[in-house]
Amino acid sequence: MLTSVDARRRWFGAFFLIVAGGMLLWGFTFLGPTLVKNPNLFIVYWLTCFSLTMLSLGIAIYDMRVIRRRVRDEKRSAFTKAFSDISDENRK
Repeated sequence: MLTSVDARRRWFGAFFLIVAGGMLLWGFTFLGPTLVKNPNLFIVYWLTCFSLTMLSLGIAIYDMRVIRRRVRDEKRSAFTKAFSDISDENRK
């Protein structure tokens, strides 16, 4: 089940990925000549773009781990509930 925390985490990941994609597009088109003239600005700009991309990747990996943990816990809960019902029936 998707909670508000999950939705917020996914929105942040999508936001950072969209911003990084926008920076990529602007860096190759409109800002290209400006970035080439100033090497310090070039490095900072592309490191920022790379950092936003890695941040969105990190959020995606974290989200994947949270969902996997939740599914594993639900499977364990269903397993124990199913077998506790069976063991309760056998005791009667």
